[in-house]
Amino acid sequence: MIGKQKFFLIGYMGSGKTTVGKQLAKKLNLQFIDMDLFIENRHHKSISAIFEEKGEAGFREIERKTLHEIIDFENVVISTGGGLPCFFDNMEVMNQAGTTIYLKVSVEELANRLRTGKQQRPLIKDKNQEEIKNFITVNLEEREKFYNQATFIFETDALFSSENFRTKIERLIENIQA
Repeated sequence: MIGKQKFFLIGYMGSGKTTVGKQLAKKLNLQFIDMDLFIENRHHKSISAIFEEKGEAGFREIERKTLHEIIDFENVVISTGGGLPCFFDNMEVMNQAGTTIYLKVSVEELANRLRTGKQQRPLIKDKNQEEIKNFITVNLEEREKFYNQATFIFETDALFSSENFRTKIERLIENIQA
């Protein structure tokens, strides 16, 4: 692929956006940006702290402004927050600016992945496993209408439990470069 490249990885929390993003950027020799980390560094506080201080609406506004700031970056893979595509015109903005890739994962797999790191996730930190699963089911149903607008949909259920991670990344690269 020649020219300026810009990839946005979207998907639910725990779908592997950061993990896949780092590998994709490395393989394509592009810069990697994790939007949540970018926001944390800019505001000198965690996403959880921003959520507590400003509420979800305030956080979503910060996310939107950050997207508009980094939209002009070139030759980059950007891992977005799970909710970013679902607010304002963010999905449309990303689709116009680059290639969007939805990392699709089943509810069961997401619940398993999120069980261990739930304290860092403001939306699920106080939920038990069954509540997490129910929350994901309802939330993902609402979000999929946005996620499904992505240029590519890439299933990542077996991504971490499989030794085929490199093979899956290669297949993703083949798809986006076709």
